[in-house]
Amino acid sequence: MSNTYAAPLDAVEHALDDLATIAPDYRSTGEKKDALVRLSRIVARVEAERIRILAVSEDIAVETGARSTAHWLAAETRDGIGQIRLREKLAHHPGTRIVEAMGQGTVQVAQAREIVEALERLPKNLDPELRDKGEAYLITEAAHFGPPELRRLGARLLEVIAPEDADEAEYQRLLAEDRRARAVTRLTFRDRGDGSGDLHARIPMPVLNRLRTYLESYTSPRRNPLGGTLGNEVDLLPAPRRRGEAFCALLENLPANALPKHGGTATSVMVMITLDQLREGVGVAETSTGDTLTADQTRRLACQAGIIPVVLGGKGEILDLGRSKRLFTGPQRKAMAIRDRGCTADGCTIPAAWCEAHHQQPWSRGGKTNLADGKLLCPFHHHRAHDPAWQTHHHPNGSTTFHRRT
Repeated sequence: MSNTYAAPLDAVEHALDDLATIAPDYRSTGEKKDALVRLSRIVARVEAERIRILAVSEDIAVETGARSTAHWLAAETRDGIGQIRLREKLAHHPGTRIVEAMGQGTVQVAQAREIVEALERLPKNLDPELRDKGEAYLITEAAHFGPPELRRLGARLLEVIAPEDADEAEYQRLLAEDRRARAVTRLTFRDRGDGSGDLHARIPMPVLNRLRTYLESYTSPRRNPLGGTLGNEVDLLPAPRRRGEAFCALLENLPANALPKHGGTATSVMVMITLDQLREGVGVAETSTGDTLTADQTRRLACQAGIIPVVLGGKGEILDLGRSKRLFTGPQRKAMAIRDRGCTADGCTIPAAWCEAHHQQPWSRGGKTNLADGKLLCPFHHHRAHDPAWQTHHHPNGSTTFHRRT
């Protein structure tokens, strides 16, 4: 029996051989644009043909003894099994409209995947005519939108084809999603033994989105690098690092009086340190949770967070137990926002809403929690103000500068 595929496939390969002899370097911009678009359409048509053959190729697995035709093809072509299974899924999708659209070069593989997944999310008892209507709608929209946009359109497909059923279906979908998400919700901790630890969480998407919103309020707004001006280092940090720093800031600023009661009192962490260590910014402090902190970390937390600093004398007796009045009040914080407008570090443009209140004179050295003694610093510069490697200068005009100690 003659191979009916041989001649057309030979022609395709010969055409590609001819195409490879043309150097794209010397083609005009218009020629390159035309070639890229046409090649994309050709690739889609070739994929459609491969999918049509996959749809009727179960006999290959039987003949070769392979686990499946997809596994056989992956081994023969050294392609990823996942990519071939995706095409196999498209091959066995009910109906032929999607493959036909690919054969015409109007739908790419990634678009086809989004269309199929959107159709699979529709209610199982939906009228087949409405399902066909949804498929035709998404195929039409594929001429104007890429995979991300098709995904969003597919999420609301029922509103287009059956608006009277959409609200109830959306309600049931959200209920099912919430049940599944709650069933797999997990949070684990691991001490890496190097001063850092891993936190791994799997939580419902609404909670994750709320956490993302909280962290965005702590991260810097996008702005152009300041060419060496103090403060632009925070912009150069990778996004995961900025989110990590934001998460630390979020936890450090949780109000203790809003947390559940723990041992009869509001949940709190006691930080114990000698008065001399606190004043000099050297040494190590111990917390009521069994952890250790540097003195400068303790000073920074005492300045901003709702953590209780317990100052000890030379014999370990308590000299002073910090209370909430050591923290700036809401009205004071608002007044600073109106006065400072943003981070007071020279050259920094972080707005007031994303800054923290800082004591110019540390309370451990007699500083007062009043408006005149406070100023706004962004989290990055607030850390720097409590870093013993840097010297902080407060100027009469309200600005703040830093110089590295030698």
